[in-house]
Amino acid sequence: MDPLSSLLSGIRAEGSVVSHAVLTVPWVIRFADGAPLTMISVLRGGGTLLLPDGTERVVSEGDTAIVSGPEPFHLADRPATINSPHAAYEIACFTTNEECTAQELGGIHWDADSKEATALIVGAYRASGHRHELLLRALPPVLVVEEDAEVCAWLETAAADAAHHSAGSQALMDRLLDWALVCTLRTWFDRAGADAPSWYRGLTDPVLAPALQSFHDRPAQTWTVASLAARSGVSRALFAKRFTQLMGRPPLAYLTECRLNEAAALLTDTNLGIAQIARSVGYADAFGFSAAFKRHKGLSPSVFRAAAASTGPGSLRPR
Repeated sequence: MDPLSSLLSGIRAEGSVVSHAVLTVPWVIRFADGAPLTMISVLRGGGTLLLPDGTERVVSEGDTAIVSGPEPFHLADRPATINSPHAAYEIACFTTNEECTAQELGGIHWDADSKEATALIVGAYRASGHRHELLLRALPPVLVVEEDAEVCAWLETAAADAAHHSAGSQALMDRLLDWALVCTLRTWFDRAGADAPSWYRGLTDPVLAPALQSFHDRPAQTWTVASLAARSGVSRALFAKRFTQLMGRPPLAYLTECRLNEAAALLTDTNLGIAQIARSVGYADAFGFSAAFKRHKGLSPSVFRAAAASTGPGSLRPR
């Protein structure tokens, strides 16, 4: 599994769709989910995202924004509105309510003739395990990607179906939101250039990509710098130099980090034994694995698992 797919495997949309809402200026929406990731697709209209750190980011028709972190934030028709009289709404999908729908925005639905209408699709993503922490570390507090107009129209049609509560519509919308998240993140990573995480840049590098793909396909295999270089068809010295320059650390240090991050996810998200996890990430025995894990993570595997169980998924941030 490639790194992006692995990281996204811990994030799922669940019961969260807000669509066909008409917001007449002045208006402010407060996002109070505490969700690790929130995705907002602006189908029509637009506004300004207001983050807790003071960041302001304009989002317009056709934009998809992804906000990282659990702190509440706002979307307003314009920044000054938040400090003046306005229509106030709140989105909190992860509450005792069974559903999160346009009712959270007052139950007002899309009117095609409204000149001041803003239509949104919102996906609030639960964290189902440890991997989402690694994804959050790779993302800025907010990113905005301009989507194709045809994609927005298609999403709006799907959201309209979900809003009518037809059989299976909520599950369909959740999966569409998962698909949209993957597409948006992949587009952002492609456009981020030097701001993209090193593992993503490596996967697009013609020299490093074959070796990285081979390692991520078979992490338990006994890899050496020479065998990785052979996968890329270059000399060991050239491979090691290019890898260190692009990835920011030597090849074997990267392999160790990936293996132990995967081990942390398995310790948190599965009931596999320590020896089983050790073998699955490329260690011959539990003793060597435990020593390496404690050296890099600061806790033994068993203590790490117990701490994760007591504090909930994703509460331990990898070092």
